[in-house]
Amino acid sequence: MVKKGEIGKMLGISLSVILTVCWLFPYIYVICCSFKPGTEVIAVPPSFFPKVFSVESFSDLLQRMDALKYLLNSLSVSLASTIIALFLGSLAAYAIQRSGAKLSIVLVVLVLCLKMIPTSSIVVPIYELICDLGLYDTRIALVIVYAAINMPFVMWTMLSFYEGIPTTLDEAAFVDGASSLQTFSKVILPICKPGLATAFIFTLFLAWNDFLIALLLTSTDAKTFTVGLAGFLSAYNLDLGPMCAGAFLFSFPVMIISLAAQKYIVQGMTAGAVKG
Repeated sequence: MVKKGEIGKMLGISLSVILTVCWLFPYIYVICCSFKPGTEVIAVPPSFFPKVFSVESFSDLLQRMDALKYLLNSLSVSLASTIIALFLGSLAAYAIQRSGAKLSIVLVVLVLCLKMIPTSSIVVPIYELICDLGLYDTRIALVIVYAAINMPFVMWTMLSFYEGIPTTLDEAAFVDGASSLQTFSKVILPICKPGLATAFIFTLFLAWNDFLIALLLTSTDAKTFTVGLAGFLSAYNLDLGPMCAGAFLFSFPVMIISLAAQKYIVQGMTAGAVKG
């Protein structure tokens, strides 16, 4: 006889497998299209697996687009903005959470409101401000904008982790003669390494995957890979082969990082969910 608990476990595993396959299906299809000849990508009826293995799409991608330059732009901008947002956001979150003042509640609500503002509603004033500063089509502009937009997310993530750290640690450090900055850097941050890793990963992905801001603030020199890849899509042409190859090159590192850091991603999603 099969127990009810085992039946539920088997159903849960089966459902998880089905959902995983459904989630991976589009990505696997993109990978398969990346290794098809151009004529086979647009063939009707389409085939899932390539009948002829070919790297034609990758060759076309590298010939028609400066893929390495755009990838370097995306990587440098994402890393720099993430580091700045992580440094300033973690400091601000610590100050808000440990202040104990009534104003801190207002600041927490303000951080939440900033996090909820859609990017599309503020891109026009951002564009005008960047142009007035003379930073259009520069990586510095993207770093500043990404850091500012993603900082509320870092603050909200770190607030959940700081709430789980008792204030007695801060008081003990103060008794030993440590300043607020020393307490933060030598006592609190080492305990919050999972939180920092979580905020780093999510913020990096937000900057790496951005399209709208990079489209408005760049033209040639600072263009990111997402904007460059959109060049294969026009009103009269849709070159799916190079687009699939570019999508694979752009998303594969993110997939690897996500698998390697899934422990921290789960911790970030469940932070603050359990109190005790």
